[in-house]
Amino acid sequence: MARITLRQLLDHAASHGYAVPAFNINNMEQGIAIMQAAAEVDAPVIIQASRGARSYAGDLMLSHMIDALERTYPDIPLCMHQDHGNDEATCASAIAHGFTSVMMDGSLKADAKTAADYDYNVAITRRVVDLAHWVGASVEGELGVLGSLEHGGGEQEDGHGVEGKVSHDQLLTDPDQAVDFVRATKVDALAIAMGTSHGAYKFSRKPDGDILAMRVVEEIHRRLPNTHLVMHGSSSVPQPLQDMFNQFGGEMPQTWGVPVEEIVRGIKSGVRKVNIDTDCRLAMTAVFRKVAAQARSEFDPRKFLKPAMDAMRELCRERFEQFGTAGHASKIKVVPMSEMARRYRAGELDPRVDAREPVAA
Repeated sequence: MARITLRQLLDHAASHGYAVPAFNINNMEQGIAIMQAAAEVDAPVIIQASRGARSYAGDLMLSHMIDALERTYPDIPLCMHQDHGNDEATCASAIAHGFTSVMMDGSLKADAKTAADYDYNVAITRRVVDLAHWVGASVEGELGVLGSLEHGGGEQEDGHGVEGKVSHDQLLTDPDQAVDFVRATKVDALAIAMGTSHGAYKFSRKPDGDILAMRVVEEIHRRLPNTHLVMHGSSSVPQPLQDMFNQFGGEMPQTWGVPVEEIVRGIKSGVRKVNIDTDCRLAMTAVFRKVAAQARSEFDPRKFLKPAMDAMRELCRERFEQFGTAGHASKIKVVPMSEMARRYRAGELDPRVDAREPVAA
């Protein structure tokens, strides 16, 4: 068995200079496509489920599906991660169902719509860290509100996302505050806000530094060189997939995602986990539309799902290779959660907060 915690996986990624794409799933076909891609290129895997995915598939079904993927691909280290947990109960129930890692998104209140203040975020994130580390599970926190620097708001995804306008400052993680947050919460990874958002409609034009603030990533890495950073909302929304979707009856307005070269830039500055959901959905649904248009009499769902899985597998394989993840699965010896719990209790995994002053331009 090769179920791994996020902390161990990202420690390995940091030691070898790569990042791990974190792919969201809702069903069996997505899980198989991810694991097939990982096996092809010897890459470790982060599979994550949102609260919406857990509601859609059901915790029992999702839990056994991950068990099956783990047993089918025993040589691939697999981290199962709760995406955007909204409170302690969501995170605790995820761990109870076999998740080795949880995100406590205290940037929003428990309704997952209202921006929270800093003290609330620190307090609830620390409570989740305490309960998760007790059993050896990892915790990702978030500082700053995920949303668009173009229009000052967020995008809803599976019922998660800030409602209404928020200030420009809230949409950019403050580097000084990041140092304090990591020290106070003892999170294993930190998701930061720098202009990315959920969904397909991230940018109205190819993003530059005004609307995709990679400088924030670089500055936080200078202040926190030992902290694993996370980029959310980082689908690239490839133009060929947009074109295929629209060619076969779709009506997706022109949009721009996060360019792969900007993600690679982030990887050089401490980004170790990169969240991808929209790209996987688009890869599959573009093929659904193509099959429906070209084989109008077809009614066997497998004739839609099999080529859709092939398209998603290819996309995942590309990301494993582009982020440097490929070739590392066989190098990792998985540490059981019980041992990770011992290391947390002994203080061996406490954050090494080495705050640094900004580098002069």
